[in-house]
Amino acid sequence: MNAGGPRPLRIGLSARLMHTPPRELNFPGKTLQYLEQSIAHWVMSHGALVFMVPTIESGGGVQRSAISVSSYVRELDGLILQGGADMAPETYGSKPLRDEWSGDRIRDRYEIELFWEFVIQGKPVLGICRGCQLINVALGGTLIQDIPTLRPEAARHAEPSLYDAHQHEVILIPYTRLAELYPDQNHGRVISIHHQAIERLGNDLLVEAQSGDGIIEAIRWRGSGYVAGCQWHPEFHHSGADLLDSSPIVLDFLAAAKAARPVP
Repeated sequence: MNAGGPRPLRIGLSARLMHTPPRELNFPGKTLQYLEQSIAHWVMSHGALVFMVPTIESGGGVQRSAISVSSYVRELDGLILQGGADMAPETYGSKPLRDEWSGDRIRDRYEIELFWEFVIQGKPVLGICRGCQLINVALGGTLIQDIPTLRPEAARHAEPSLYDAHQHEVILIPYTRLAELYPDQNHGRVISIHHQAIERLGNDLLVEAQSGDGIIEAIRWRGSGYVAGCQWHPEFHHSGADLLDSSPIVLDFLAAAKAARPVP
């Protein structure tokens, strides 16, 4: 970046939370907040700066009178909601069908507040995997708690032994913004690491991609702001691999962030 030129875009990344760190990390009784480097590098490789946004919660040592979520959002140009732990079914008015699907209610509250503050301030939001699900829930939708159990006819959307090498195909819905980003394609292979998915679509959301089994793979808000989500992990799509190019997604998001930035 040239000195004296426009500052780089500042993109916020929601934090992943580790409530009970392993003993070998030597943080007994502490909560860790972190990000996975691939998603930060994906954004940074396109010229933007990345800042992880920590939670502001009672008992965490920060008083809301000292700093607010809106203060953070005013300093940032856009938000990416990253993947991670399941959402808590209570967040969308349900109960966990199994204990292991109880999710992270604390993270849900933190990210939903963050999401709405960015929307209120007219700044773009992109959700990846869990982030896509969170957008759906924040807008009144619900989730399938476990695809293999509740949609046994569906294809495999996660394979623990393969993790970020597990792939499947998605179909792009014609005449959507996502389809416009890939004008010469109507489908593509993606990295898939999720056992939950959108069930009831949230208010004013449009489906932009789905897998062949009907599982929703990408959504976009029809409101006045830029809100989009994809269920796959574009940050794991390395150049040269036989996968859907991830650049159009991040470049479209960054263009929206630049357009929403106040004129100096």
